[in-house]
Amino acid sequence: MASVAIRDVRKSFGATEVIHGVDVDIRDGEFVILVGPSGCGKSTLLRMIAGLENISSGEIRIGDRIVNDLAPKERDIAMVFQNYALYPHMTVRDNMAFSMKLRRAPKAEIEATVGRAAGILGLGALLDRYPRQLSGGQRQRVAMGRAIVRDPQVFLFDEPLSNLDAKLRVQMRTEIKELHQRLGTTIVYVTHDQIEAMTMADKIVVMHDGIVEQIGAPLDLYDRPDNLFVASFIGSPAMNLLKGHVRANGSLFFEGEGGLRLPIGAAPASSDGRPAVLGVRPEHLRLSPEGVPAEVVVVEPTGSETQVVARIGGGEIVCLFRDRIQARPGETIHVQPDLAVTHLFDAETGRRLVA
Repeated sequence: MASVAIRDVRKSFGATEVIHGVDVDIRDGEFVILVGPSGCGKSTLLRMIAGLENISSGEIRIGDRIVNDLAPKERDIAMVFQNYALYPHMTVRDNMAFSMKLRRAPKAEIEATVGRAAGILGLGALLDRYPRQLSGGQRQRVAMGRAIVRDPQVFLFDEPLSNLDAKLRVQMRTEIKELHQRLGTTIVYVTHDQIEAMTMADKIVVMHDGIVEQIGAPLDLYDRPDNLFVASFIGSPAMNLLKGHVRANGSLFFEGEGGLRLPIGAAPASSDGRPAVLGVRPEHLRLSPEGVPAEVVVVEPTGSETQVVARIGGGEIVCLFRDRIQARPGETIHVQPDLAVTHLFDAETGRRLVA
């Protein structure tokens, strides 16, 4: 196992810089997820850690070694790809044993190591099958097994679940998390799926347009987003963001479009009239006779909860109610935000406002 340190790393393709001075510290044994929309630079950063992309400037350390100029095979890492990258003409056993055969490990050691990895991943009964005879989830486990037998200092995962169906993704999330808990190896994992990031990571690195927007534990990012991008990206359904102004003349409230007035818990000093964006997560809105009126647009019951899209002021919001409600499209409900967990952002900079 080893730590990974990324220091002021930049990457350019010709005159176009795509990674802009990224700094990330990954502790020994930590599960860190790089998350962000397509094109944000997360896969490029992972490939630079792996040595598959050159670094334009900056420094990457794995353990005590600077690895900028080391070939991938010299970095003591193992990578699991989105498309499995299995050899179709080899059995599961031979796919998993391939790297050990290349380094001429003793046959008994290969059999023991492959057997141990197969036991961890539930592949014991599949060792004599070929990749074409496996399901997508089984192929992904073989790819993980091939990485395990290398006993690397760092595992790198590049969107390994994106080719799987929804149910299998949930199952594989659990299996990868259990694998990390069992092996205790450092993992750097790339995904565009913020649910994967929230449920699996010890630490999340949120990226956007080649920069790091925020780094923190999943619930820290959820509860205290630094800016509008993180607020809107982390969480499903996404946070409601309402444009307007802070009013702090006597009473403190938020004034939005269409005459909308919502109470807020706190705001910085001298905020009266300040352009701002109010953030309220869907689950932090509750039904209340004292709340503001909202016209129901769509009702989506899922059994355990009900999602309601409603028109409020000059825009739409999403509400998530744990109880079942009988509202129909066109009817009016009254909703009240939980003041303890609302968020206020500067309309110009997008930064979080702290009282």
